Amino acid sequence: MVKSQIERWQKAMERRGKYPTYKFLADLIEQEIENGLMQPQDKIPPMRDLAQYLSINYSTASRAYAEAKKRGLIETVTGAGTFAKGKVPAVKPSLAPYELTMNMVIEPGIPTLIEEIKDVALSTISQGDLFKMLRYQEYGGSNETKEMVIRHLLKKVPGASVSNVVLSQGIHAILTALMTQLHGEGEVVCVDSLTYPGIKSLAAQLGVRLHALERDHSGPTASSFENACKTHKVSALYVNPAMHNPTCTTIPRSRREALADVALRYSVNIIEDDAYALLADNKLPSFASLAPELTYYLSSLSKCFGPGIRFGYVVCPSNRKAEHTTGALRSLNVMSVPMVESMVTNWLKEGTVTRMVQSVQREANARQRLIKEIFRDFAINMEENAFHFWLKFPKHTDWHPAELAILLRAQGISAVASVAFATDNHPPDAMRICFGGPFNRADIEEQMLKLKELLIQPAHLAPTQY
Repeated sequence: MVKSQIERWQKAMERRGKYPTYKFLADLIEQEIENGLMQPQDKIPPMRDLAQYLSINYSTASRAYAEAKKRGLIETVTGAGTFAKGKVPAVKPSLAPYELTMNMVIEPGIPTLIEEIKDVALSTISQGDLFKMLRYQEYGGSNETKEMVIRHLLKKVPGASVSNVVLSQGIHAILTALMTQLHGEGEVVCVDSLTYPGIKSLAAQLGVRLHALERDHSGPTASSFENACKTHKVSALYVNPAMHNPTCTTIPRSRREALADVALRYSVNIIEDDAYALLADNKLPSFASLAPELTYYLSSLSKCFGPGIRFGYVVCPSNRKAEHTTGALRSLNVMSVPMVESMVTNWLKEGTVTRMVQSVQREANARQRLIKEIFRDFAINMEENAFHFWLKFPKHTDWHPAELAILLRAQGISAVASVAFATDNHPPDAMRICFGGPFNRADIEEQMLKLKELLIQPAHLAPTQY
């Protein structure tokens, strides 16, 4: 603790009045992080030293640190000390080719399936009411398309109906609408300490404050979520429950129930981003079934059919909230795309979407068998049917994840370092590797062998020409 900081805290203590000292100190840490006076990884003095500097009891200093930990402001590393976590870092624009930072769906090379997709799309245009598709539409989607979505895509959401389902141009548009609709001044949105980068960039753009929750092998912990509810005004919990981006973890039933219980007790909205729902073969309950009165259930066809069609949907907790969501979405992009809706309706009717999902699953699992063999001596996390995995760096490597990710993307490998996903300023030595997109099995094998070769060689021996 530098002298200027000691003096600031001593002066601040003089004006605390009757406010509890331990809470005041936690507030002070939070303020210094918010205004940049305390940076991530800044060391905080031991409790005994803090008590001496500020002329307070050791027990008061201990309670202050415990309160700051509950708020996600500091963390203690055994043998090293206590450090500030800092604000959630925003995602900076990447100079890498855009597709190499995205988790691209596998593009199965099945001629009959490709022809079917084309034929249904062409017949939609040639046999449909073209002028109707070219006109302005009521926002939220047609009842016919909603009924198809409910029948084929929302089997895990028992409360879905035409009146509370809203269609839109992908999940990101829905997330933007929900952030503007649900978030208020002075509130925070709770997120996993490793989360979808899109939510970070969106929050930075909208001025929404994210609060990182501690995680373990099952996802964000219920205890850290409850601590956040006790110490902050929490507007929502954002979760990615299946094939988590980036760690490829699926939240088990017990953890889902525990998180839903906290949300119910504190009346916190849940944003359930189930982007990989159609690929995941599990019988786990959705958050929308555990806490239907609080949950906005989101999904799309981007990760199982194709992101280019920009088709997403949200099941809202009530008809009234669906109206609010529709209004927020209308203000952002006027309406969904009628021609796309008509194509999706027919792809669902004809079973094209189902066959596409099955094809992606088969190819993903074939590629997984290849990857598991190559990385049999490495720590990787990968769910059945997924086309990305989480790679933890071996202890002996001297690579920094961000440096290796840059090198890999230059060689056409879809790698993103952990820092892009971290919300607590403490990214692990790991990266997300994707093996979907316009590559065949032989391409993927070559990419994975390159990755393995780089991981086991010293960083200073890597090619210098990126």
